[in-house]
Amino acid sequence: MALTLLAIVAMAVWIYLLAGRGGFWRIRPDVERASSKNVPPQSVAAIIPARNEADVVGRAIASLLGQEYPGQLRIFLVDDDSTDGTADAARGAAEHTGAAERLTVVRAGPLPEGWTGKVWAQAEGVRAAGGFGGDYYLLTDADIEHGAGEVAELVTRAEAGGFDMVSLMARLSCETPAERALIPAFVFFFFMLYPPRWVAAPRRSTAAAAGGCMLVRREALERIGGMAAIRGELIDDCALARAVKQGGAIWLGPAEDTRSLRAYSGWREIGAMVSRTAFHELGHSSLLLAGTLAGMALTFLAPPVLLAAGSWIALSGASAWPGLLGGCAWLLMALVYWPTLRYYRCRPVWAPLLPLVACFYMGATIHSAILYWRGTGGRWKGRVQDFAPGARSKGR
Repeated sequence: MALTLLAIVAMAVWIYLLAGRGGFWRIRPDVERASSKNVPPQSVAAIIPARNEADVVGRAIASLLGQEYPGQLRIFLVDDDSTDGTADAARGAAEHTGAAERLTVVRAGPLPEGWTGKVWAQAEGVRAAGGFGGDYYLLTDADIEHGAGEVAELVTRAEAGGFDMVSLMARLSCETPAERALIPAFVFFFFMLYPPRWVAAPRRSTAAAAGGCMLVRREALERIGGMAAIRGELIDDCALARAVKQGGAIWLGPAEDTRSLRAYSGWREIGAMVSRTAFHELGHSSLLLAGTLAGMALTFLAPPVLLAAGSWIALSGASAWPGLLGGCAWLLMALVYWPTLRYYRCRPVWAPLLPLVACFYMGATIHSAILYWRGTGGRWKGRVQDFAPGARSKGR
């Protein structure tokens, strides 16, 4: 009886995810296509915080300077104490494109107390762009290569829909075996938490953005108090989205041509990416951690376990319902996951392996909590930015 009840709950969860979660699983690019004839010629200041990104920043700069956009577009790169020649690589790329005058390189000041590194660098970029007087800020990363029509599409989306913030989830690298196994699931889980349809809905509180590509109205940023409004946030993109949505409209969707240049060589690097922010996302709550792990176990692990256990029990003459419902839930899970795999051009064989992938993410979430309690959470580019009160911060 208990197994049957568990199987009914697991099946109900996947029916809800399929039909009641804003269609989050229908991942497909949905950005307004625009031509130079119909794009509002708003001015855009692209802000790029960069810390030791010499190997990728040149391609990011070149992709922005090569935009098919009729309005003014200026780039403000903030060199956040780099030691690898990031600023020189950016200048070299701008000179190679023949548009060096459209790039301004800013040296970030010392990191103030209470600020996270990236948000401080963004604030420095916004300050430097003040004289330009742009209508929009494009907050992006040094490892993002932008599609040629991206800025035009984003501005068109914002102007046509009256959005104060529009954001694209760039295509993450998905080449190595570890990336093919884990990256589509990362995006799947993200949109499960933040269904784009709910993000754009004015009456829903759901708010999220993808930090690699966020177009924000200057007036909206000023209204919330600038980047200082999220000064201490580790997950800066979603924090900014929440702040902007309190008094405006936002939009989020997957990108078509914009992609991340950051490759992950193995399981350890992807695990570190998750561990850096997972426990912070849970508000450092042990109760929420336990609830999240239990919820993931019920959602992703229970179906295959029920199929195996239920099938074995059925052989002894007991009810076949636990195994049947568990198998149906597992099949539904694979079907719901398939559009994300297709978006990343991965084979369908990965779909039934989602329970194993979920185990990896559960482990990374636990590891995130351990790092926080040890005083080494939120590590990025040599900075530790998330640790428990009283824990000793290392590498800050």
